[in-house]
Amino acid sequence: MDKLTYNIPILNSRTGKDTYMEEENILSELIQLSHELGMESRQLAILGEGNTSADCGDGTFWVKASGSQLGTIDENGFSRVHFQAVFELLKKDNLTDLDISDGLRNALVNKTQRKPSVETFLHALCLTQPEIAWIGHTHPVSVNQILCSRAGAEPFLRHLFPDEIVVCGGAPLVIPYVDPGLVLAKTIQASLERYLDQYGHAPRMILMVNHGLVVLGKTAREVLNITQMADKFAKILYGTYAFGGPGYLPAEHVERIENRLDERDRRKALT
Repeated sequence: MDKLTYNIPILNSRTGKDTYMEEENILSELIQLSHELGMESRQLAILGEGNTSADCGDGTFWVKASGSQLGTIDENGFSRVHFQAVFELLKKDNLTDLDISDGLRNALVNKTQRKPSVETFLHALCLTQPEIAWIGHTHPVSVNQILCSRAGAEPFLRHLFPDEIVVCGGAPLVIPYVDPGLVLAKTIQASLERYLDQYGHAPRMILMVNHGLVVLGKTAREVLNITQMADKFAKILYGTYAFGGPGYLPAEHVERIENRLDERDRRKALT
């Protein structure tokens, strides 16, 4: 692909900050994030599982192409897509699989690139949340062994230790199992609107029952941090059942940790 070098604003429309990143650096950082999430030893995604994306700040975004593998992906494994074209598809009902496939191809900035992932709809919705510019969707073994159990997402709705609260936030968004692609996106669209109305900010994590984890971040580093902490939380949570079950923190302690000034500063420093 041709080398892209002109500067574009990142997050300006949502934060008012004059922050710029060269377009080629966005893709380079997205590739690095994908490799981190696809590292086999971490058991977050294998084979073609998972996908990542990043806002270009100009009405387009990079998203993993269908069939790419996070652990080995390069620049040819990503497609650049117009937000508006994706949202126009979201407005339509009764689309066939072929309609969706053709629509995603037509949404490409460069029509010679590979067809973007069917989860492109999900990424477009998440990337347009306030102060969000990077997305990482994985299928962690640790998280899915709970999400795929009869307990579903319920064990994740309370908190076990301070760092998990600081990094992952006070409340995940939970989505029941829905057919991946357009149907899932429509469900998430309505759920994100309700979450924003209730909390006044975007969720840091979306837990999709019988499916996996979606992480929303201001930076690529934040996406990796949250994913790793969710993985740790799930492992600790799973282990507690060998000793009588989770010893959740009381709600007042959770609220205190979530709102402490020093913890807010630490959260900023981590990203």
